[in-house]
This record gives sequence, C-alpha cells and structure tokens, in this order.
Amino acid sequence: MTDKVLAAVRTAPGTTEMREFDKPRIDADSALLKVEVAGICGTDVKLYSNPPSNPATQGPVIMGHENVGVIAEAGDKFLQRHNVEIGDRIFLEHYVGCFNCEWCRIGEYRHCEATDWRTNADARRFGYTSAAFEGTLWGGFSEYIYLPWNAVMHKIPDSVTAEQAGLVMPLSNGIEWALLTAGIGYNDTVLIQGPGQQGLSQLVAAKQAGASNIIMSGTTRDKARFDLAMELGADDVIDVLTEDPREKVMDLTDGRGVDFVLDCTSRAGTAPVLLGVDVLKRREGTLLIQGELAAFPDFPVKKVTEKAITIKSARGHSFNACELAVAQLASGRYPLEKLATHRYGIDQVDHAIRVLAGETDEDAIHVSMMPSMIGEPGGAVR
Repeated sequence: MTDKVLAAVRTAPGTTEMREFDKPRIDADSALLKVEVAGICGTDVKLYSNPPSNPATQGPVIMGHENVGVIAEAGDKFLQRHNVEIGDRIFLEHYVGCFNCEWCRIGEYRHCEATDWRTNADARRFGYTSAAFEGTLWGGFSEYIYLPWNAVMHKIPDSVTAEQAGLVMPLSNGIEWALLTAGIGYNDTVLIQGPGQQGLSQLVAAKQAGASNIIMSGTTRDKARFDLAMELGADDVIDVLTEDPREKVMDLTDGRGVDFVLDCTSRAGTAPVLLGVDVLKRREGTLLIQGELAAFPDFPVKKVTEKAITIKSARGHSFNACELAVAQLASGRYPLEKLATHRYGIDQVDHAIRVLAGETDEDAIHVSMMPSMIGEPGGAVR
C-alpha cells in the first residue's frame, strides 16, 4: 500500500478536482477501507451544485456516502469492536454518531447531533465532511476511506458483488420509508410517485411486505423505468403527462383510493403531495413525503383532517433497514442488479453527477463510482 491516496474533491459548487492526499495514520481504534464502489444519489446532485454552508462541510470535500469496500488496514481494537477481519467486504453507513447520547443509546444514531451537518459545525458524516478534518478521507470518491472507531458497517456476503452491495443504501431507504416508517403491509394498496432508485426500492419493499396493488407514477421519459417497475412487481404504471393520475388511480382501485402514497418525486413542486391527499382512501390513509418542499402555501389542512390522513417524513435509514437490504440482495428474489445502470471512475465524478441530474441524454437510475476504473471510459452498464 502506497503512502498517497487519490481522490475526487469538490472544491467549489459544481467543481471537482483530482487531488492526492497522504494516507491517514491508523491507530488501534481506526481502519482504512479500500473503496470498491461509491454510489451517487439525488442528495449528491443537490449538494454538488449547492454545497451546504455549515463549516463542517466547507473547504475541500470528498463526496460519496454510499460506500462499499474491503477492510485494508485496521487496528486490533477496531477489528474486535466491529467483529471484522482484514479483507472483509462491508457496506459503510454515512452516519458517524457519538454512541453516547439518547438517540445513539436507542439505536437511532441517524438523529445524533454528532453526525448532523445541518446544525453541528463539528459534525462527521461520510460524503459530507471537509477533508480539513482529522482523517482527511471522509468520502467514497476516493481510493480509500478513513474509518474512526464509531463507523457503522455491515458485512456483505460473498454471494453479493461489490456493485450489488452499492445498492444497499437506496434499498435500505426504501425499506425504512415504506415498511418501518409508513407501515405498509399485507393486502395494502400503494401509489409510489417517482420511479427513481428510491421509488423502485420502495416498490420492492412494498411487494415483499405483501401489498396487493402497487401503482407507480412518473412521466413519459420514464418508459424504461416503468418497464423495470413492472418487472419488479408493480401492478400498474401511470404517465402523469398523458393520463389523468387521479382518475387512473381511482379507476384502478374501484373508486376506493389507496391506503398509502409514497412521494419519491424530487423537486416536482406541490402537485404530487396534492395528488396524494386526493387519492388516499376516505379515512386514515398515510402520506409519506420527502423534504424537498421549503414551503407549501395553501396546504389543504381541512381535507387532510377530514380524511384523517397521517403525514410522515422520509428521512434516512436505520441499522435494521440496512441489514434487511443486505438480506434482500443476497436472496436474489428480485433482479435488483438492474437498478445499477451506470458506472464510472472517480476521475469522472463531475460528469457522473450531471448524468444522474438529467443534464445529459443518458437515463441513469443508480450510478456506481469505482476507483478501479480511473482512466477508463464510463457509461451505461452493458
């Protein structure tokens, strides 16, 4: 192992440079992960063009928070604490909790102040933290990642490839949001809005839970994603640009409406939320929304209360959701590898993020960044 590490660094909004760093010093409580795959998601797209202003995320930042790799170097205490060995392949969560606060003590370290870059100027979170902090290598768009004692990881079985393991985070979000947060279960009816990696992951989770009627909505450009949604178990799809989505949902549910609406649209405005309120069943349906809307003038509170709708937020994932995602991949029950549509070397980070953002004519669902591909042409998986 050399003493230098190559990484793609966000140096300004929408700007990436390849830089070389000294390899961090590893003590008894830390480790070094050799990165195999770092996935890109919608959050990366947003934070690349508009980096947060918190001091914890300023300066040179190595992005990449969906990370898979093998333990390359580690101290004895680290190996014992995490029950891993040199050479083990693991999925690394991006949260770095304190493991002493009330949230960490009940296993909800995603809410820990120590990893909340929105409010804590000294926060640590993989893919978000400035390279100026001790450890330097805090993101997956790099040959290696520094692992402190409080890193959270999940062992990947030999039957799951590194690229497949790169899907653990979107799958764990789908499981967390659809099952553990929304509470979808046997014989439920579901509308999922947005056939991206999160929407398709929630589709698989809802199907696995026994939902009887799963409807996926999107736009005309989502034709290939609709086809994949049907292959993964959707019962029907709706093109909101060519069909009346409310009428179609009510027709598909015999006028009853759905039990759950999962809004996985990104920056699509208020229309998906309003549609969700309209098509939920008459009493006690559940609407799960993401946090893209900064404000919502004239929100239909009266209709929400009359229908006794429960609104829940989609935010992050738990340890259990990640373990379930790994098990889902290992089962081979669904062709989940089809979610991984594009791969690039980390020297192509800028282009890869723009592909996922829809700034090119390529339609990517999930993008895998691979240090091993440096210098090679990237693109759609053949």
